[in-house]
Amino acid sequence: MSTLKRRAPRCVGHKGAAHLAPGNTLESFRAAILAGVDMIEFDVLPENRDGSGRLLLAHDYEALKQGTPLTLEEGLEHLSGERYAGIELDVDVKLPGYGARVVSALRQAGLIERSLVSGTFSCELDAIRALEPELRLGWSVPRARRDYTDDMLTAIPALAALSGYRALLPRRARRCLGSGRFDAIMAHWRLVTPRLVQAVAEGGGELYVWTVDDAALMERLTALGVDGIITNDPTLFSRLESD
Repeated sequence: MSTLKRRAPRCVGHKGAAHLAPGNTLESFRAAILAGVDMIEFDVLPENRDGSGRLLLAHDYEALKQGTPLTLEEGLEHLSGERYAGIELDVDVKLPGYGARVVSALRQAGLIERSLVSGTFSCELDAIRALEPELRLGWSVPRARRDYTDDMLTAIPALAALSGYRALLPRRARRCLGSGRFDAIMAHWRLVTPRLVQAVAEGGGELYVWTVDDAALMERLTALGVDGIITNDPTLFSRLESD
C-alpha cells in the first residue's frame, strides 16, 4: 500500500466564514483569514431585481433585508488590503446581466489575477470570458435556489434529479474545461464522484465542492482528490491537516 499522503484540498470560506460571523461581511472575511483559508467566496447581487442599482454582497434578496450590505466596491477595497495578500477570491455572480460591472470593479481594484468568477448561468460566464480572457471562470452546478435535499418534502424528487445529473456531468465538464470555456467546476457535494474528479482532471480544470460543513465528508472528498472544498466553517480544515 502506498504511504504517500494525498494533498489536502484548498480551503474556501463560504461567504467568508458564515458559521463564525454573518456571511458576506467584513467580520466574516476577517474570521476566514484567522481560520487559515486559501480562498474567500462571496456573493454579488444587484440592488434591484431588474439588474439596476448598486452591486451588493448578498446571497439573495431576503438577505438584503437584513442590515446594511456591503457594496461590491467596499468589499473589494477591503479584500485588496495587505492582510489578504495571497488569498484568492471566488466571486459568485448570482444572476445574469451584470457580469461586465463585476469585471470592471475587479479591474479597478487590481484583483483580476487573484479572482475566479463563478455562477450557474453559463451564458453570463461566456460574456465575462469575452470581456476579460485572463479572468478564471467557474461553472457552478446544479442551478438551485437552495438545497432541496435538506427538506423531507422535496428530498426524494431532488435526489432523483441529482442522480440523472450526476451521470451526465463528467462528460459535460470534461468538454467545457477542455475547450477552455471554463477553468473550474463548482459542484454540489452530492454530484461528486470518482468519474467527475477524473473528468475534471482530464479537462485540465479544477473541482471545487460546495457547501461542506462536516469533517467526515471533507475527509471523503479529500480522498477522492478534489481541488477545493467550500465551507461555512473553515476551522474544520484543521482536522484534515492534523490527520
